[in-house]
Amino acid sequence: LDNLMFAYGHDEYMYQMLKFNNSSLPEEGLYMIRFHSAYCWHQGGAYEQFLTEKDRKMKDWVLKFNKFDLYTKSDKRPNVDELWPYYQSLIDKYCPGKLWW
Repeated sequence: LDNLMFAYGHDEYMYQMLKFNNSSLPEEGLYMIRFHSAYCWHQGGAYEQFLTEKDRKMKDWVLKFNKFDLYTKSDKRPNVDELWPYYQSLIDKYCPGKLWW
């Protein structure tokens, strides 16, 4: 998929920002972020002729991520104060310090 051009959206922006800031997220995590909205690929089977072995392996990670991305929305507002320590620990672990946006 690296040789294809996708529309530049929130996925690519976040991926580029994390790469620029030397995030310690594993490659699988970065791949999930970058391609989770490429439904024509991971749901529709498009671009098979362009896939590398890496793309085929990473597709499973993207599909696992999508279960949490799409189907976990709720009308109930989360308690931000309660959730803050958990998410802050992830930020500190994978994106420590000042980030360049």
